[in-house]
Amino acid sequence: MLADVSDVDAPQPELDLEVGRVAHGGAFVARHEGRVVFVPDAIPGERVRARIVDDGRESFWRAETLEVLTPSVDRQPHIWPEADISRAPENRVGGADFGHIEPQRQRALKSEVLTDSIRRFGRVDLGTESVAVEKLPGAADGTGWRTRVRLHADEAGRIGAYAARSHTVVPTAALPLAVPALSEAAPLGEVRPGSEGVDLIATSTGDLRVVEVAAEPGEPVVERVGRREFRLAERGFWQVHTEAATTLSAAVADAVDPDRFDADAANLDLYGGVGLLAAALGDRFGGLRITSVEADKGATAFAKENLSEWRGADAVTARVDRYLAGLERSSRSALARIARGTVVLDPPRSGAGKQVMRTLGRLRPAQLVYVACDPVALGRDIGLAGEAGYRLTGVRGFDLFPNTHHVEAVATLVRED
Repeated sequence: MLADVSDVDAPQPELDLEVGRVAHGGAFVARHEGRVVFVPDAIPGERVRARIVDDGRESFWRAETLEVLTPSVDRQPHIWPEADISRAPENRVGGADFGHIEPQRQRALKSEVLTDSIRRFGRVDLGTESVAVEKLPGAADGTGWRTRVRLHADEAGRIGAYAARSHTVVPTAALPLAVPALSEAAPLGEVRPGSEGVDLIATSTGDLRVVEVAAEPGEPVVERVGRREFRLAERGFWQVHTEAATTLSAAVADAVDPDRFDADAANLDLYGGVGLLAAALGDRFGGLRITSVEADKGATAFAKENLSEWRGADAVTARVDRYLAGLERSSRSALARIARGTVVLDPPRSGAGKQVMRTLGRLRPAQLVYVACDPVALGRDIGLAGEAGYRLTGVRGFDLFPNTHHVEAVATLVRED
């Protein structure tokens, strides 16, 4: 019988565990006497010594890896020394939870999670096929890609990174995932009394900023994708990988079935941000009618500006669920234009969810192009679309976050008449 880890005076129990498959969220599955134990900092096939940190649940426990007893052939020295297994778990920085795994195996593990999520939660029969996760241009070891980084300050104002799964600030000598200019500009090791931390920003147009977290917003920044420029708030949302905006723009444009696309229909760009993906459709199809919907009014204002060359493009500030509910009250002719339309949606990590997907099902647009940063949320929403009469015709995975468990995907769903 293990000691109750809720008792702070009790020693935390340690176990030797055989590590099995990867789980959603970046941990790995082991078992102890039939009970699931989620273990980070491991690789399938390894044997590790782990400390149980949460045994208060009936269905599973959580642990932290202390030592690798039998390493995988795919284990490598961690790309971020401050996150290495040789450090105590409470002193390992977070944000690079796959950095101990060889890059090709990282992508294979992400493919496994993405494929399993679509099969199980989307209820899609993929046969023996798996969804490949594509490498983006950049360093072979998956470093030097991050263009936005937040560092934190402890009570004394010392600047560092959060430890994994905690708000403990850990000193770090470098930022290997960041683009070199950010790593060099970062105030690592500095003491800034009263600081909450700093945001580091490096744009594709060469703008480099180090901004106090508590500071008032600065001047807008400009990002470039191909020949096109996008203005956005200094700390507004933008894809953080140097190649992500270009990759996703091309992937979304390619994911649209041209035979089902109607430039004059009521096309929608949901969770549209500053108009990146609406512009991708505009560049592919030329003149088009499209409305970008975004809850952040600042982003909407920039989207109006960024999409101004297309007369039929507009941007509105609204919650997506409420906007779609309003469309359901449209005239018969307006509903017909929606039914001929293409909907691009790029929801937050939680996904679009039941209400949005079911409303889209009732509005019946010709096709959906869904950009997802969470495989399980994507799978669930594919399943909801399937209930409404949509069929998955294609999905691609992209390694937008090397050396982490995160993965991006672009899926196409078409209405079955």
